[in-house]
Amino acid sequence: MNTLEELLAEIRTCKVCEEHLPLGPNPVVSGQKTAKIMIIGQAPGTKVHASGVPWDDASGDRLRDWLQMDKEVFYDDAQVAIMPMGFCYPGRGKGGDLPPRSECAPLWHQRLLEQLPNIQLTLLIGQYAQKYYLGKKRKKTLTETVKSYEEYQPNFFPLVHPSPRNAIWQSKNPWFNEDIVPALQATVQKIL
Repeated sequence: MNTLEELLAEIRTCKVCEEHLPLGPNPVVSGQKTAKIMIIGQAPGTKVHASGVPWDDASGDRLRDWLQMDKEVFYDDAQVAIMPMGFCYPGRGKGGDLPPRSECAPLWHQRLLEQLPNIQLTLLIGQYAQKYYLGKKRKKTLTETVKSYEEYQPNFFPLVHPSPRNAIWQSKNPWFNEDIVPALQATVQKIL
């Protein structure tokens, strides 16, 4: 069995789906054994691909705002681990970035989670993470799943993606900022 450091090094040099990645591989992942919160999103965008820093974009700014978490805490991998469904930028499609590559989660997630024994809460951001981790327990729509967040606790907290593209969704669903975000903040504060 690998140590966490060896596993992270192995992930960061992964080239399993290199031929499908328009910008080449640059796996983005972070965490230490002491981390208590896991953030599972979709896949890095072009800005994160370039910087190698997870959530280093407008989506990350909004996520940190939702969490009431400054960058110092958010990027302290001794407290917060970050693992996307797809570790590399998948490329662009007609409506935005392509879905996360399907190879990553089955190849790396379980191995990584086994090395992070102190995770108390996993944020499932977006439909791909929710489908993978909640399976048949998720609701018919992402909106219903997010609204039913209490059913998935204490282990999971499903969220809509914080992308600026979802501003319309948020304006149509004011309950998210009124009810879900404060509940999220309270849950995170109890853990950290």
